Amino acid sequence: MTSDTSPVEPGPSPVEPGPSPVEPVETRWGILATGDIAHSFARDLALLDDAVLHAVGSRSLSSARAFADEYTTGDTRPRAYGSYESLLADPDVDVVYVATPHGRHTEDVLACFDAGKPVLCEKALTLEAASAQHLVDEARRRGLFFAEAMWMRLNPNIVRMREMVAEGACGEVRQVRADLGFVAPTDKARLWDPTLGASALLDVGIYPLTFAYLFLGKPAHVSAAATLSDAGVDLNGGATLRYDDGAVASLSWTQVAWSDGRASIAGDGGRIEVAGRMNNPRGFTYARYWESDEITVPVLGEGYAHEIVEVGRCLREGLTESALLPLDETVEILAIMDEIRAQVGSTTG
Repeated sequence: MTSDTSPVEPGPSPVEPGPSPVEPVETRWGILATGDIAHSFARDLALLDDAVLHAVGSRSLSSARAFADEYTTGDTRPRAYGSYESLLADPDVDVVYVATPHGRHTEDVLACFDAGKPVLCEKALTLEAASAQHLVDEARRRGLFFAEAMWMRLNPNIVRMREMVAEGACGEVRQVRADLGFVAPTDKARLWDPTLGASALLDVGIYPLTFAYLFLGKPAHVSAAATLSDAGVDLNGGATLRYDDGAVASLSWTQVAWSDGRASIAGDGGRIEVAGRMNNPRGFTYARYWESDEITVPVLGEGYAHEIVEVGRCLREGLTESALLPLDETVEILAIMDEIRAQVGSTTG
């Protein structure tokens, strides 16, 4: 019997490998950490035929076992590991989803790289652009797949909006607005403690900022304001981004209010409106002059499935980066967040 203090729950006994001319159809995922976001990811992973939850690692074996039990289907039970190191030592894990808080990402991603594992890392990739660039450089040096799990980029409705804007549906885009907010639970230390990476901008503001970036690119000028906690955590903020072509983006984010979570893209030829929550839209409105159309593109599961599919495609094709989750843009957006946090005086990082 294995006690809950054991660092690993072994998988099946090893067998002598025989000839296998057929490559595995499924991408075998390992999930590192067992928090809320890991559960969301695992639920969507279960919807796919070409991907499987192979193993989960936690800092306690009991937590890993409970997670594995929850996502057991039939006779297929994910392997449970009571340490991150044990998960990374599993030779059958094809790719690791890093689901720890962003204050741990640099450490955990480098551990994955040291184990030779491709990585999809939850956003924000790191606390600042410099450490993100270090991870990107390491992935490229080692020839390992790497991406930030900015699942909003792969939402089919966001993809369709970008296609329409590129086709000229809004004419010349002159204005983008985006908001996202929630009321953070007071018992979750990572949302309030600056030493753990607490920041409303890093947690939710990254979505409105990424939305603006997707349609307008890198701004020429950033002007930000925020309310800070006594510990220096940005809790409630906003920014105006100005672009050389005259476009302006107005963004807001909060962890102390249930804001409307809406977004819009407006130009001289039309407007796209996104109902809340703008980071996971199930449809949108396209308006021009006095006419409007409701457009809905189906989203699979909770929305995470689309990034899982993209990573699987990249791995099968031998790609180390995804054009839909571009690493250089991830670093550039983090640099904009660095500037915002510096302007408002946030002590996180």
